[in-house]
Amino acid sequence: MYKKAYAIQAGRELRVLVEAEKVDDKQVEEISFKIAQQIQDEMTYPGQIKVTVIRETRGVSVAK
Repeated sequence: MYKKAYAIQAGRELRVLVEAEKVDDKQVEEISFKIAQQIQDEMTYPGQIKVTVIRETRGVSVAK
């Protein structure tokens, strides 16, 4: 579905960074739900794992 994303594990939280130009707000919710379902179906773990999908736009400039 998506060719490129970055995932970061932080304790019991999984953060997935996606490109804002390629993913809209509705897709963010769908992606987080699908990842959470896949973790639930395929892994054994105590407690809960929170899945957060981050979609952001950044403006960066450099002064020389």
